Amino acid sequence: MVKIGNLEVGEFPLLLAPMEDVSDPPFRAVCKENGADMMYTEFISSEGLIRDAAKSVEKLDIYDYERPIGIQIFGDKIDSMRQAAAIAEEANPEIIDINYGCPVKKVACKGAGAGILLDIPKMQEMTAEIVKAVDKPVTVKTRLGWDDSTIRIVEVAKRLQDVGIQALTIHGRTRKQMYKGVADWTKIAEVKNHPDIHIPIFGNGDIDSPEKAVEYKEKYGVDGIMIGRAAIGYPWIFNEIKHFMETGEHLAPPTLEERVSVAKRHLEFSVEWKGERKGIFEMRRHYTNYFRGIPNFKPYRTRLVESDSFEELSGILAEVSEVFSDVVPVV
Repeated sequence: MVKIGNLEVGEFPLLLAPMEDVSDPPFRAVCKENGADMMYTEFISSEGLIRDAAKSVEKLDIYDYERPIGIQIFGDKIDSMRQAAAIAEEANPEIIDINYGCPVKKVACKGAGAGILLDIPKMQEMTAEIVKAVDKPVTVKTRLGWDDSTIRIVEVAKRLQDVGIQALTIHGRTRKQMYKGVADWTKIAEVKNHPDIHIPIFGNGDIDSPEKAVEYKEKYGVDGIMIGRAAIGYPWIFNEIKHFMETGEHLAPPTLEERVSVAKRHLEFSVEWKGERKGIFEMRRHYTNYFRGIPNFKPYRTRLVESDSFEELSGILAEVSEVFSDVVPVV
């Protein structure tokens, strides 16, 4: 059983990655229902939290059915991060997670996210202060390094472990790679298999099928896998991986009816949580994957992403269910 501090998260947990504008409560709900063992909020600005900014505070919303869940924070100022961790703890998550991996320019080039990989002593100091500021287990998500010449991930892992983190998730790319190229899991394995590392190590990057999940589990020895982009519009991936790990066989893919049902539930929750305008807008990124593999679906996808009415969208989804009722999606 993998444990983060005293929290049991499964024999080989599958984690939902914290993705900005994706890993919100509506998306987390459908992922939890389809097998995610542990989930994280979207990353939350430490400066936004301590200034009580509405957008940041909204991201603290967590629900009992999501547990266990971690709240992820980011920032470049140690004092602000310490204060933000304390605020996040008041929302009563199971875990406080620190984002040391976001590669986007507006975050990383200001010294937050993956930017702190250029200042490992500061990373260690910031982490130590956060660990001291909260009672919840603290975990970290990071990347291999800023670029190929700055990969010191084993040292990073040891330093962070020394100051008290309870688990580490490593995305197998550098900041320079962004999301391009292939994730290097050999570097993740170096951390996991190092004799001085005793906290759980989770791998992240490129897991998009049950076969790959099993291959990487066996090949690299990680304690669990974090899944990000592959779950967007396809929350079934968690249960599909679990079924394949247990039986060696593929779980039947979701039917058209299941796809419509989950997409509609996701949409309803999104509108309920964010309001109609924002809820509809932020659902648009999910439709392509919800209905991937359905022949001649493009006109319906266009209508789904162009509509700004909940009633109209509900009607389109009902039409999809009727028009494609005999279609078996190509996986």
